[in-house]
Amino acid sequence: QVQLVESGGGLVQPGGSLRLSCVASGFTFSSSAMSWYRQAQGKERELVARISGFGGSPNYADSVKGRFTISRDNAKNTVYLQMNSLNPEDTAVYYCNVRRFVDRRFVDYWGQGTQVTVSS
Repeated sequence: QVQLVESGGGLVQPGGSLRLSCVASGFTFSSSAMSWYRQAQGKERELVARISGFGGSPNYADSVKGRFTISRDNAKNTVYLQMNSLNPEDTAVYYCNVRRFVDRRFVDYWGQGTQVTVSS
């Protein structure tokens, strides 16, 4: 079965950095576009970054452009989110996502989430 396991969240001070990891299994990772979403308390879940399959063409939400970098290591079935210059508005649960076409439908798969808290 499809499994996505996030790690790397934690408590950091404003201006600090974190790197999130998502280890994937149960599907062909290398050809799959992968995404990071986040959901802050009381807010809608939002797309943070997406990377296309294989070598990867990234795109980002305007709010994180220039600060976050999404990357992938296909040999390790892992997608990363490097987060720099963090501010309190980045506080959220961060989720790894893959969308797959199965049984004639697009289905979204999600990891369990990892908490990122930015606070002094």
